[in-house]
Amino acid sequence: MLKFCSLYSGSSGNCLFVSTNNTKVLIDCGTSCKKICEGLASIDSSIEDIDAILVTHEHSDHVQGLGMVSKKFNIPVYANLETWNVMEKQKEKISEKNIKLFENDKDFLLNDLTIHPFTTPHDAANPCGFSIHNGKKRLSIATDLGYMDNRIFEQLQNSSFVLLESNYEPELLDASKYPYHLKQRIKGPNGHLSNETAGKTISELMKKDLKEVILGHLSKENNFPELAYKTVAEQLMNNNSDINTIKLSVASRNTPGKIVNL
Repeated sequence: MLKFCSLYSGSSGNCLFVSTNNTKVLIDCGTSCKKICEGLASIDSSIEDIDAILVTHEHSDHVQGLGMVSKKFNIPVYANLETWNVMEKQKEKISEKNIKLFENDKDFLLNDLTIHPFTTPHDAANPCGFSIHNGKKRLSIATDLGYMDNRIFEQLQNSSFVLLESNYEPELLDASKYPYHLKQRIKGPNGHLSNETAGKTISELMKKDLKEVILGHLSKENNFPELAYKTVAEQLMNNNSDINTIKLSVASRNTPGKIVNL
């Protein structure tokens, strides 16, 4: 069985958990080692059982605790070369034997998991999302997206479960105290995905057998869970999608969510 749990998801820190009977991995370590250990314990798992950490990109809300977690628990870390090259502070804490490389858009194996890192549009060195399957079920993780296009959609369309970014509501962002340049970055082609775009994407993915989606990486200042859910649900109805045929929820910022069993 393929399992997923969002331990923490949001602009203040991200850490996701994926497991089978034989393999357990974390995706990103964007909060403290202590919080990650507590999060895993709350879902009856343990940091000592983690086989690897996969890194999407180098921004602090994705790698803040990476070096400490790998060093303390001797966990291999997988990232592409460009990401390794720009996270020196984390890399220096990690033993050489635990520094592992992958190439974006090429599959690699991790025990019984096939992992496909796909390139994403974001203002980082070489950011990626992940599509993961165990030979029977597939899930995908796509956050920190400046836009959605056919290439990214194709990576998501064969998944029965997706964690998809629903970062901001444009009206809240425009009215926020953020400086103009930051607002433009968030809305730009290397920024983040809006609630509306997330909803439109999900409505199309439902035609490709998507069964469950969790909205993730919500902005603390420019979004809130009820609004993200409402906007996405409205988009599904506007696109004549039957909202009763999909499980839709929102990832929590500070507490582990439910375990999704595929």
